[in-house]
Amino acid sequence: QVQLVESGGGLVQTGGSLRLSCAASGTIPSINIMGWYRQAPGKQRELVAVITSGGSTAQADSVKGRFTISRDNANNTVYLQMNSLRPEDTAVYYCNARWSGSGTGYWGKGTLVTVSS
Repeated sequence: QVQLVESGGGLVQTGGSLRLSCAASGTIPSINIMGWYRQAPGKQRELVAVITSGGSTAQADSVKGRFTISRDNANNTVYLQMNSLRPEDTAVYYCNARWSGSGTGYWGKGTLVTVSS
């Protein structure tokens, strides 16, 4: 059974920074994609950033230049460094891991990020 556990959320002021972590456990193929999604109140879940096991990344336009995704393959951990945070970044941030045959993959329970103005 694959489990994803997020940490690092919290309350921060506009312009501040947070670093999210997601540790994956269980049987996970070495070739995979891990990423972060977020869901703000009343909105649909949206992609924030993803990273392949080979290190290729993709990000939403809204976070380019402010957020950086990285990973530690040896420990199946993915990180999201968030700088220059804005109130519109307020959301529950979810970690996702997927690979060939996993469908939509596996999700963590989420960690709340609140950016105050």
